[in-house]
Amino acid sequence: MTLQGITEDEIANYLVHTPGFFERNAQLLSSIQLVSPHGQRAVSLQERQMEMLRDKIRGLEKRIIEMIRHGQDNEAIAHRLHQWVRAVLLAHDDRALPDVLQTELSDIFLIPQTAVRLWGTSTHPLRQDVTDLTSTLSVSDDVHSFASSLSQPYCGLNSGFEASKWLPDSASITSLALIPLHHEGHCFGLLVLGSPDPTRYTADMGVDFLQQVGDIAGAALARLLA
Repeated sequence: MTLQGITEDEIANYLVHTPGFFERNAQLLSSIQLVSPHGQRAVSLQERQMEMLRDKIRGLEKRIIEMIRHGQDNEAIAHRLHQWVRAVLLAHDDRALPDVLQTELSDIFLIPQTAVRLWGTSTHPLRQDVTDLTSTLSVSDDVHSFASSLSQPYCGLNSGFEASKWLPDSASITSLALIPLHHEGHCFGLLVLGSPDPTRYTADMGVDFLQQVGDIAGAALARLLA
């Protein structure tokens, strides 16, 4: 908008760089009337500034509340992770370790269904004393290739993955987290977390926590490799 050859930007620039203008023309402050954003009533410039300040404060308060909530959520997750790691470390029976790891993970983090499969590599085959466990049942070459191709956990809808069939009630599972397990640069297993809730594991969710779970599980279950 142009007023007699002067643009609004030029007026704004003049007022910003001329702080003494309103000191010399104080009567203007009381005479300027603006429309309130909270209704059609007219308010003074000072009152409008106060409303803007209150809105800004409310926005900052909301952000602070969200930061506190996120901090509390992260603290709760850290506490649960500590509980799970402790339970895994206390599992001294290697044959029971896969079941302990899954059961504690499911109970502490309220995960409806979990499963894990381990396989040996040319560098580190599975120990002979654990090859009869459910967690070491043979899986297809496709599973090996898929798990090895994952640079981070997969999260998303259950589109008929072979690994989903390892879950106790796979027909009810709609979303999955598939977490590869590594030892010394080799993928030797896959941890599966499943939920009937399609929004529990989504493609756009952060995977940092799941990556930590995979690192811990891989380090613990590496005890079953020769």
